[in-house]
Amino acid sequence: MPNPTAAMLVIGDEILSGRTRDANMHYLAGQLTDHGIDLKEVRVVSDDRDAIIAAVQALSAGHDTVFTSGGIGPTHDDITADCIAAAFDTLIDIRDDARALLEAHYAKSGLELNAARLRMARIPDGATLIDNPVSTAPGFTIKNVHVTAGVPSVFQAMVASVLPTLTGGAPLISKTLRIDRGEGDIAGPLGDLATAHPDLSIGCYPFQKDGRYGANVVIRGTDVAEVDTALTKLAEQFSA
Repeated sequence: MPNPTAAMLVIGDEILSGRTRDANMHYLAGQLTDHGIDLKEVRVVSDDRDAIIAAVQALSAGHDTVFTSGGIGPTHDDITADCIAAAFDTLIDIRDDARALLEAHYAKSGLELNAARLRMARIPDGATLIDNPVSTAPGFTIKNVHVTAGVPSVFQAMVASVLPTLTGGAPLISKTLRIDRGEGDIAGPLGDLATAHPDLSIGCYPFQKDGRYGANVVIRGTDVAEVDTALTKLAEQFSA
């Protein structure tokens, strides 16, 4: 039985402008792999209402679970929560449980819970809160979409809150073989190996070192015995 699938939607002009380097996709991919969920697609969109709504609807329909990152803060360009509500045709407003969390947090820190900060308590109807042990302001889950912050430390904490609630499959096994041959020499045997093992993912990543060409061949799959078998076949073929 195939593993559940996931997609990620990264939201923010700062990512597309190159001002901010996204680290969340790399982290999420590793966590999902360990959990037996296959990350199949990642999209990056600007802070544009129509683009966010369209992407959320498409990804939600196409995958078992979706993670979004970015756009749930207190500023005017944090429009993700409103877009998620629109994508699922539901209302959004300040929710008592989210407001209580923020009230306690800002009272403890001595800061005012002003109108801007209170925006972070706006949650779509029917959503459940995602715990945020780093900065308190919650994310939320609605249907199969998990809406999280863009700040890496907060994103990681929210992912840790969500993962135990998801049903995973078999963790992905990954093994690498270095072959000191050019891609042209490797391509044919790799194609044959891929045909013989259709359940495996076989990638070829070339390099050049000290004037010599080679490649790292990465074999991935959920059946460790099959991965080992394929790796052994390849190693024997290029051992001479």
